[in-house]
Parts: sequence; C-alpha cells; structure tokens
Amino acid sequence: MTSLLLRPHPAAAPATVADVVQWFGAMQAQDLASGMWSLGVRLPGHDHAAVHAALERREALRTWPMRGTVHLVPPRDARWMLELTGVRSLAGAATRRAQLGLSEADAERAVEVLGGALAGGGRLTRAECLAALEAAGIGTSGQRGYHLLWYASVRGVTCLAPNVGTEQTFALLDEWAPRPHRLDRDEALAVLAHRYVQGHGPTTDREFAGWTGLTLTDARRGLAAAGDTLAEVRVDGTAMVVDAALLDAPRAPLGDLLALPGFDEYLLGYKDRSLMLDPAHKDAIVPGGNGVFQATIVRDGRVVGTWKRTVGRSAVTVTVRPLVPLTAERARVERALTGYADFLGLPLRVDWPA
Repeated sequence: MTSLLLRPHPAAAPATVADVVQWFGAMQAQDLASGMWSLGVRLPGHDHAAVHAALERREALRTWPMRGTVHLVPPRDARWMLELTGVRSLAGAATRRAQLGLSEADAERAVEVLGGALAGGGRLTRAECLAALEAAGIGTSGQRGYHLLWYASVRGVTCLAPNVGTEQTFALLDEWAPRPHRLDRDEALAVLAHRYVQGHGPTTDREFAGWTGLTLTDARRGLAAAGDTLAEVRVDGTAMVVDAALLDAPRAPLGDLLALPGFDEYLLGYKDRSLMLDPAHKDAIVPGGNGVFQATIVRDGRVVGTWKRTVGRSAVTVTVRPLVPLTAERARVERALTGYADFLGLPLRVDWPA
C-alpha cells in the first residue's frame, strides 16, 4: 500500500494530479468517475472540481496506452507509451473491423476526418466526432463509432480531453501534448518498468507484462534496464521486485481503512490479487466475472467489503456490503466514505444491510 501511495512513501510526497499520475506511469480510467476518485483518494483536500481543473490544465490526459483500456497518463509520455504498448492492441483490429463491417480504408479515412475536424485547437464531443464521421460517409452505428474513436487515439492522432459536463470530448494529441518526450525503445521499457514497480511493488515480471500487454521478454528487459532503482525481494518464497527506496522504509503497522473505487490500480494493477483479496471474495468483487469491478472497502491492505453509490442532487447514498464482520468498525467505514462524499461536495447517507 505504500507503493500504491495509499500511505506515505519515504521518497515521494505527491501534491498534484501530475505527481500521482507520473508516479504510477498510467492509472486505470476507463470509468471516468472511478478514475477521478482514484486521484482524489490519493490527494486529500482535492475535491472533484480541483481534479477536473488539473485535467483541464493538462496535468494528465486519458487515452488507450495499453490493453485496449483507457488510462490516465502524463501528457508528455502519451506518445511513446502508445508507440511502445498501445500499438500491441492493434494486432486484433483488423479482425474486429471485419466483425463490424468496416474496412482498413474506413479506419484510415476516419483518422483523417477526425484529424481535420479537430485541427486548430478544436475540441469536439463524442457525438460531434461521430457526426463528422457520418458526414464523411463513414457509418458509426453499433460499435463502429467506438472502434473508430479508439483507433484514432491508439494511432496517436487524438486523445480524450476532460468532459464538458457529462459529455466526453476529444482533441488532437499533438495539440493537447505539444512537447512529447522522445525515448528509444530500451529507455521507454526502463521508464515504464520503474514506474510500474514503484507504483505497484512488490510485484513480478509476469505482472508487469500483464499490466502493459508486453511480451514477457520485453517485460524482463525493461526491469533489467531499470537497474538499481529496483531491488529484488522474496514474498512467501516468490521472487519479486520493489522500489529500492522501500528497502529501508520503517515497517509501521498499517491500521488503514479506505474506500476505493472499483476500477482502481489497487486491484486492476495485477492479475494475481491474492495479497489483497481473499479468493473466496472474488465473485463479490467481480460478479459473474464480467470485468466490472465493485468499489471496495480496504482494511489493513485487505478487501473487506464493497460499496455502491447513488449520487443525487442533495446527497450521495452509499450501500455497504461487508465481506467480513464490520459491525465494530462502522464508524471508521463511514469516515472513509465521508471522504468520498466531501470529494463530491455532497452530504453522505450510508445504508447497511439489516
């Protein structure tokens, strides 16, 4: 949890959205509301408006850098990340296009149309982007529109800009992040490996490969290239790597109780979640194995409950589902959830099971 910046880190004290996103390298943000709270929970004192303002200042942007999933990334790193890991998700694009009745020419034409529509600092809503494609004779019904918007972003032409109200918006990557870092492949592997481990360690080469979508060979190459910024440890007999700065960190008792969003790096950053989640509770976190993660209550690093929120105009109502007995800790749970309500600027109502 120290590595995941849910507790103080001996070598880092992130104070801004940019600090947190750069620390992680990339943060899951397919679900925007979850992504906003993933930042808010790590930045006490920042409410939703403050995080949104930081994204408007371009402290971070959203795109599809790996695994075909939207993440928050540092703007200056977006292009090399797309070139290193994002392009791997293009491998199945032709098959998906065939399923959708789209040709490669359709996809390339869509990139051209969107690039032209957004040129000159333009910013269009999702609906406006789809309308531009339709006007150019490119059908967007069904999942075609989503595929073409994804394709243009993975190609490094567009990116997701902050919402305007509830409307998703797009901009040109070159205009939203005009001074990109340029890294060669080995440098990029080393930077990404270091950031993943400092943000998620202790972890393994296989977890790094799974998170990035890289081959295991490239994952190991990146970890080796990160050099002495990382250190090897053993966890229950398994070789893992951590941020070297943690080796001499004080081993203070945890005692934390946190309310995390469902799509948070705390669970999404790994394939093997046994360190933080009892396997018996897996179905409660991802009901039906459908990839939709429930928001979690985390105590001393372990998931002990889930929560669902209903946001109204006058309050946010949260329903808590304990996975272990929490009767004696209701006050602590409600304090953690109050942090979320404060983030939204709304009073909190909590419903517990009878």
